[in-house]
Amino acid sequence: MAASSNAKGTQLEDMEEDAGIKEEMDSDEEEGMKVESSDDEEDDLSEDDKENEAEIQRLEEQLSINAFDYNCHLDLIKLLRQEGELSRLRKARQKMSELFPLTEEIWLEWLKDEIRLTEEESNREKIYELFEKAVKDYICPDIWLEYAQYSIGGMGSPAGLEKVRSIFERALTAVGLHMTKGSTVWDAYREFENVMLSTVQPPAGSVPTPEEQGKHNTQLERIHTLFRRQLAIPFMDLEATYGEYEEWSDRGVPETLTCQYKKALQQLAKSRPFEETLLVAEPPKMAEYQAYIEYELKEGDPARIQIIFERALAENCLVPDMWAKYNNYLDRQLKIKDLVLPAHERAVRNCPWTMGLWKCYLLALERHGAEHDIVKDVFEKALEAGFIQATDYVEIWQVYLDYLRRRVDFCKESSKELEELRAAFSRALDYLKQDVEERFSESGDPSCTIMQIWAKIEAHHCKNIQKARELWDSIMTKGNAKFANMWLEYYNLERAYGDAHHCRKALHRAVQCSSDYPEHVCEVLLMFERVEGSLEDWDAAVQKTDTRLGRLKEQQAKVAEKEANQAVQKEGKVEQQRKAKADKKSQKKGPPGGKAGGDKRKAAPADHQAWDEDAEHAPKRHKGAGDEGAEEDMEMEMGLFGRRTPAARTKGPPGAKKPQQQASTPASASASASSTKAKPDEKPELRNDNNSVFISNLAYTLAEPEQKLKALFECCGPVDQVRPVFSKAGVFKGYGYIQFESKASVPAALKLDRQEVEGRPMFVSPCVDKNTNPDFKVFKYNSAIEKHKVFISGLPFSCTKPQLEELCKSHGTVKDVRLVTHRSGKPKGLAYVEFADEAQASHAVLKLDGTVVDDNQILVAISNPPRKNLKDQGGFGGSMSTSMPRQVYGSRGRGRTQVSLLPRSLQRPSGAVAKAENGTAPTDQDQEFKKPAKPLSNSDFAKMLFKK
Repeated sequence: MAASSNAKGTQLEDMEEDAGIKEEMDSDEEEGMKVESSDDEEDDLSEDDKENEAEIQRLEEQLSINAFDYNCHLDLIKLLRQEGELSRLRKARQKMSELFPLTEEIWLEWLKDEIRLTEEESNREKIYELFEKAVKDYICPDIWLEYAQYSIGGMGSPAGLEKVRSIFERALTAVGLHMTKGSTVWDAYREFENVMLSTVQPPAGSVPTPEEQGKHNTQLERIHTLFRRQLAIPFMDLEATYGEYEEWSDRGVPETLTCQYKKALQQLAKSRPFEETLLVAEPPKMAEYQAYIEYELKEGDPARIQIIFERALAENCLVPDMWAKYNNYLDRQLKIKDLVLPAHERAVRNCPWTMGLWKCYLLALERHGAEHDIVKDVFEKALEAGFIQATDYVEIWQVYLDYLRRRVDFCKESSKELEELRAAFSRALDYLKQDVEERFSESGDPSCTIMQIWAKIEAHHCKNIQKARELWDSIMTKGNAKFANMWLEYYNLERAYGDAHHCRKALHRAVQCSSDYPEHVCEVLLMFERVEGSLEDWDAAVQKTDTRLGRLKEQQAKVAEKEANQAVQKEGKVEQQRKAKADKKSQKKGPPGGKAGGDKRKAAPADHQAWDEDAEHAPKRHKGAGDEGAEEDMEMEMGLFGRRTPAARTKGPPGAKKPQQQASTPASASASASSTKAKPDEKPELRNDNNSVFISNLAYTLAEPEQKLKALFECCGPVDQVRPVFSKAGVFKGYGYIQFESKASVPAALKLDRQEVEGRPMFVSPCVDKNTNPDFKVFKYNSAIEKHKVFISGLPFSCTKPQLEELCKSHGTVKDVRLVTHRSGKPKGLAYVEFADEAQASHAVLKLDGTVVDDNQILVAISNPPRKNLKDQGGFGGSMSTSMPRQVYGSRGRGRTQVSLLPRSLQRPSGAVAKAENGTAPTDQDQEFKKPAKPLSNSDFAKMLFKK
């Protein structure tokens, strides 16, 4: 057994010997470096050295401007290491480690460089400190193994042996359950103890003393214990460890250990499929890790759950959702301070742009009783993290203000904590008004939520109703006086903590100022006077409400009258057009006895005109609510929203004559040309929208459009008809229809959308009748927030798609790049770049925002198009203003106005009962002017005008 111990300890002895002579090697290496450095100072720098020095200075200058440029840090460290700038290299690494958690490769390279430079024993403590920083960033078995092996070189110092064993035990706690790499730490620990066994083994042939025998037995028991602990844990190579123990032990394998080993094998059998899946999966292996985590959560072993989370985060450190899920588990299940707080700190260092992680960190600090200075320092770091939405700053301020409020003892009239709370409220308002509004063009708090909370605290806890009234006066002056619910919030505050006089005053002002639901405010005022008021108060309230409601009805009547007049004018105009069209057709009809050929040529212009008029009534493409509000000119979908497909003529009864299709008379050359253009209309019964596409945005000057379009679309399949639309003067109008012989050709034709034709992008869209398909929508870009896509503005007009892709690919996997152009094809300097996931897009925002491209400073943000009021645009009914919260805006600000220009009294709600935008939902009586059961006729409008 002793011989076996010596054999197994040979590798560790060699490692210990190497560690013991490192000081001599390091001394020679550093001396050589000093000599080389002095030689370089005497000689002129080579051209390469000059270039490297210039590049180092450029990188240092860039980091002084943007310290969070991760790639710049890496490039600087690489150059400094290449040049042998030891002091500057150390500072660069330290600065990077303060801002970012470092990967396993960076740490190992740094640690090995520092170890080689270590001369004296006193510097060993600095290396220990560096190792302690390294093991905190991620769970890395290789770093722990390097740490333990380095500590072996310090065994000669006091308590050196205990320190080595302490580091090994910590390593087992941290990574001992790692199914693929944890066994390396266990094996190194056992080999170290085998070496120690050889040092206490009595010489061969001698009789050991009781003391020597005791030491020997103790060391043997340590090794047995390590084997027993390791065999109880499922590892990928567990069978080999069991065989090694059988060979090493002279006692045999205990039955209890065999049972533990079998249980570990059963656990290994369950986990092996997940491990094998991870081995063959491509990074970042998110789906595989998610499945593994769900399995371990069901199993319920906290240690194993923690290690699989740590393994997943080591490979997906920039995924905020993974950090949030891990921290949520630690907060709710383990609740151990030494585990919870470091995990939260690592989360915000990896994903500083995610407000939710900072919020959870602040709550965890308070939950575990952290000192106030620590909480305050973390909050200040959160403000500097660079959130992507204005509302994120509002929410993080609310979390911090809640924390400060919970620190205050309101039983005291005045305290240091209360003054700090008030100062924080004041600072929050200034911060949102200045810093946030300057960056996002909005404060993120249009309803003044923070001021409302402050007012409630002053009224409820501090009994300072006068301060609360001052705050509410400020709230109303910020554009909230027109909303009924804001006045009712103030009224409820006065009702709870104020007096009847101020309640009455608030309701009178609400009746006068509110514009969304004045009827409801009037009801509240009258109810208040029934309970609290005198007869004079009641009379004043009735007069006030009657005046307001009367004025409201007058406004509604004026709007109704205007709508009625517009309807009458529109109906008259339509009637005039119908009569003019009928007169024109009757004038073009020839005598009954004319020739068939002549009648046929006279019918053609009528058919051509029908197509012209139909195309004229086809509105432009509806501009989407926003893949992106900037692309308003490009996103035109002509012919999709409200287009009336030309219907085939109604056939007459059997035997009826068709003179207009049979007759023929001589005509001039111009008439023949017109007849040629109208040729597609000669067989209307052959038109098939299912086999057709609508094309638009072509140049009016396009010569011979029929031939050119046919040649362009023949690659998609056999073309049956090409129907370009011409004006009455015979000028091409820039759009038309392509009909194929087969429906299978349509998808290939749609792929030609945005193809350039004579310098303009051609729009290609399905040919769909919106009258029969009102819900059809072809807008192909998402109108909601897309966290995996970034919006870039300020690009030079010369920027191309490959150039932009090259710029972005260093920050993640680029799936698509789209440059926004005008209808003419000219660039707008805007673009959208789609990344593989949210983490990459967020990383690109942090790195690219504010950078300079060809002397143009670009702005980069997560794609969150501003909401648009889509009323009166084709394909959408009703007002969007009543279905969208007024306070919600995109990450790039408010965009265009979101206020509907149609009076609220005439807007139709989307549901059975309109949802209140701000305040209490209207009653049935309120809907009298807002929900007509059916479209009103002219007589209905007339009756409304005289209705009392």
